[in-house]
Amino acid sequence: MFLFHLNQICSYIIEGRVCYLTMCDRSYPKKLAFQYLEDLKNEFERVNGSQIETAARPYAFIKFDTYIQKTKKLYLDTRTQRNIAKLNDELYEVHQIMTRNVQEVLGVGEKLDQVSEMSSRLTSDTRIYADKAKDLNRQAFIRKYAPVAIVIGVVIILFWAKNKIW
Repeated sequence: MFLFHLNQICSYIIEGRVCYLTMCDRSYPKKLAFQYLEDLKNEFERVNGSQIETAARPYAFIKFDTYIQKTKKLYLDTRTQRNIAKLNDELYEVHQIMTRNVQEVLGVGEKLDQVSEMSSRLTSDTRIYADKAKDLNRQAFIRKYAPVAIVIGVVIILFWAKNKIW
């Protein structure tokens, strides 16, 4: 059973069959807490990695406590140059990721502009096509029915002329 004080948070990393856990004040930077756990994890795997699967008793790695205590002292004061540098490194990585994301969004925006331009061209080409289709339909109609209309017109004129003359 875990009991937490309201002003504390619990951070943990589970890697393989090992859980790395720390509790700290809410005001302590989460990134620094996870960096502490990462340091512990890396050192533990380096020193004891081959022995993890064969551990038979609960305190098989009690010697590792000296490293834990030494590292804990390094991370206690969040204002030390080392911890500030770690936070700045994390911040720089986040900044790089955000910059890449913004560049990708801008790239997508440029592609959207190209698609919009292509759409506008397609719309105007569609109007031109529709106008040309109407002209072609009109020309086909004229070619199909003009000879018949001419013949009917000539016949009507002949009947009219015949009626006028007689």
